[in-house]
Amino acid sequence: MAGNGASTPGATPRTPSPHAGSPLARAAQFVWLTARVLEQRRFAYHFLDGGADPVEAALNAYLGEDGGFGHALEPDLRGPVSQPLHTAHALRVLESVGRCGGTRVERICRYLTAVSTKEGALPAVHPSQRGYPVAPFVPVVDDPPGELLATGPVVGMLHRNEVWHAWLFRATDFCWAAVEAIQESHPYEIQAAVAFLDGVPDRSRAQAAADRLGRLTRAQGLVVLDPARRDEVPVAPGYAPGEHHFAYDYAREPDSLARGWFTDEEMGRALDFLAAEQQEDGGWPVRWRAWAPGSLLEARPLVTVDALLTLRAYGREIG
Repeated sequence: MAGNGASTPGATPRTPSPHAGSPLARAAQFVWLTARVLEQRRFAYHFLDGGADPVEAALNAYLGEDGGFGHALEPDLRGPVSQPLHTAHALRVLESVGRCGGTRVERICRYLTAVSTKEGALPAVHPSQRGYPVAPFVPVVDDPPGELLATGPVVGMLHRNEVWHAWLFRATDFCWAAVEAIQESHPYEIQAAVAFLDGVPDRSRAQAAADRLGRLTRAQGLVVLDPARRDEVPVAPGYAPGEHHFAYDYAREPDSLARGWFTDEEMGRALDFLAAEQQEDGGWPVRWRAWAPGSLLEARPLVTVDALLTLRAYGREIG
């Protein structure tokens, strides 16, 4: 027994503890109580000096033989089959721990090639999902079109991490055409467009496209600029009651092109609101439509980690 402060050989190193009562400490209790192993490992990596290897090991549990990811990595799509949205989620995790490259990503690109539509883009949901549980607001069709919603974030991430693969050429062209054709939209499509524009190499073209989308987003009321008056802002058609989007939903980090869409005062109000949204149990709420207890339970730690990362990126004290 090591009673003098010495480490026991082979013991797991202790990670630093957040300040008692801080947002981070309260979130830690929520994560340890409710989260999947992957979100626990991600939380430890981002906030407790945890390693990247455990995150990648936890992510491997969702990997399919085809190189894609499944097993409800995105909680609203259940079942074992690989899906583009699961695989995009996996890429975000890999990027966040500095592992978005190498043979793993090469294999992912082969999967993306295999499931792409004739336009060279990704469908939101591949028809292999049929027969497995899925959120009622997610359509499963036999011949789905390519969608910016699925393709934009993946293309942006791969470009940002200097991944070069043949799949990217047509997919990039698809995203440019889709982004520059947007006239009327909804928040999730705008988020996907921003994710593409934040990573694509042609920065001047990206800046011009982002400036146009920012004006469109404000003009069409796709963002709540004053959270205190959010009930006066209608949600997009098909969205759940209260499924509003705020400045930080578009500009997750200060270096996003979408940050230029908002004044300092507008962003400050949004971040104040985000900080105040932490619930009594330490987690943040899910604003989209809940349809099954399991998917809701799995989603809340995801949005909790994202909220903490956003607040920290903007210099807010989380503990």
